[in-house]
Amino acid sequence: MNQEITQAAAAARGIDGFLGSRASIGMDVVLVGLIALLPVMAWSIAAVRQGHYALHKRLQLFIVAALLVAIIVFEIDVRLVSDWKLRAAGGPPWGGAPNAWWPRGVLVALAIHLVFAISTLVIWAWVVWEALTRFPVPPAPGSHGPRHRRMARLAALDLVATAVTGTIFYWLAFVA
Repeated sequence: MNQEITQAAAAARGIDGFLGSRASIGMDVVLVGLIALLPVMAWSIAAVRQGHYALHKRLQLFIVAALLVAIIVFEIDVRLVSDWKLRAAGGPPWGGAPNAWWPRGVLVALAIHLVFAISTLVIWAWVVWEALTRFPVPPAPGSHGPRHRRMARLAALDLVATAVTGTIFYWLAFVA
C-alpha cells in the first residue's frame, strides 16, 4: 500500500520548483513573478505622478501581460503537470512529516487568496480597458482621470493583497 502511494505521488510530482520548497516549478514562477510585479507597479505609479503617461501605460500593459502569463502558467501546472494537493500534504516522497496546515489552513488561505486574485483580474482588466478606450493617444490627462485614479488605486491595493495572500498560501502549502 505504501509503495502504491509513493508511486502515485511520484507520477503526480511534475517538475520540482527552484525555491527549495515542495512546490512545483509553476508555483515558484508564479510566486516570484507576482512579487516581482510590485516594484514595477510602484515604478508605474511614480511615472504617472511625474507626468510620464506613456511610460505608465507601457508598464501597466506589461503588468497585465505578466499577470495573464502567470495565470496561464499556474493553470497548466496545476491542471496538467503537477498535483499541488499532494505536494501541499507533504510527507513522503517529499520528505519530512506531513504538513500540519493541510488541509484546513491551506484551503482557507487559498480561498482568501482567490478572492483577491479574481477581483484583481477583474478590476485590473476594467481599469486598463477604460484607460485604453477613454484616454487619448498618446496618453494625457482627461476627464476620465479622477475615476481612473480611484479604480487604479483599488486595483493596486488588490494586487498587493493578492501578492501577500499568495505568499501566505504558498508558505502554508509548500514550506510549513
